[in-house]
Amino acid sequence: MRVFVTGASGFIGSAVVPELIGAGHQVVGLARSDASAAALAAAGADVHRGALDDLDSLRSGASVADGVIHLAFMHDFSDYPGAAQADLRAVEAIGAALEDSGKPFVITSGTLLLALAALGRPATEEDASDPALPWVASENAAVALAERGVRSSVVRLAPAVHGDRDEHGFVPRLIGIARDRGVPGHIGDGSYRWPAVHQLDAAHLFRLALEKASAGSVLHGVGDEGVPFRDIAAAIGRQLGLATAAISPEDAGDHFGDFALFVSLDNPTPSALTQERLGWRPVHTGLIDDLDQGHYFRTPTT
Repeated sequence: MRVFVTGASGFIGSAVVPELIGAGHQVVGLARSDASAAALAAAGADVHRGALDDLDSLRSGASVADGVIHLAFMHDFSDYPGAAQADLRAVEAIGAALEDSGKPFVITSGTLLLALAALGRPATEEDASDPALPWVASENAAVALAERGVRSSVVRLAPAVHGDRDEHGFVPRLIGIARDRGVPGHIGDGSYRWPAVHQLDAAHLFRLALEKASAGSVLHGVGDEGVPFRDIAAAIGRQLGLATAAISPEDAGDHFGDFALFVSLDNPTPSALTQERLGWRPVHTGLIDDLDQGHYFRTPTT
């Protein structure tokens, strides 16, 4: 397939591109900058110049592709609703270009949306996120495209997508906060859980979703179902030589900043149905072992 990939030069995209090419697909990556274009060309992908907010470039890239994987997102924690609206516009533009084609369209969402729905139990692929949340609109729009002749699917990624060369994800953000504050913190007793997935396992899932996910399906990109947050803080502390500390809920905003909402969420999330439906098996290093390898701490991260 000729596959149009947004976010192709990002952390996850940099693993998805070789995963697709290795399976015999041709990749066309969206590139906003010269640096992104050069990285894509070096990886063996064709380059489509444009940006996430350039809807014409998204429509034109999708219209000549055999399938689309949408990874790009504006990670602006100071205006997450605005970023969510931008993502919805991108999903709608690409979906319109693929309407009645039967082509695959895989979008990216997150398991933390299920924690915000306050289900009070591990959330499966069959659970719906709270439709009142602005971040859920893209997920719902993608699922609805199945009724418009698009083989659409949603990959809900764990918040901790980890691996070598991760510089801007949730894990380096936590490390940066620990460096700045001098304390790897967790809120309360830190028993709330985060799922995690290795970058390479996530890339393999995106390829399988492109190739064989059923229309309107929701998938979970999760390897570690739920890592207690105190264990994540402790692993960061071991590498930085810092003692962990419990942060009170009242002080969480001061310690974690605009990241406090995400840090406090209990989000145990299985991926059993995804593994059963697609034959996907996470095989790479888990989050704590990955942190213990030390590559996240070679240079200061922010």
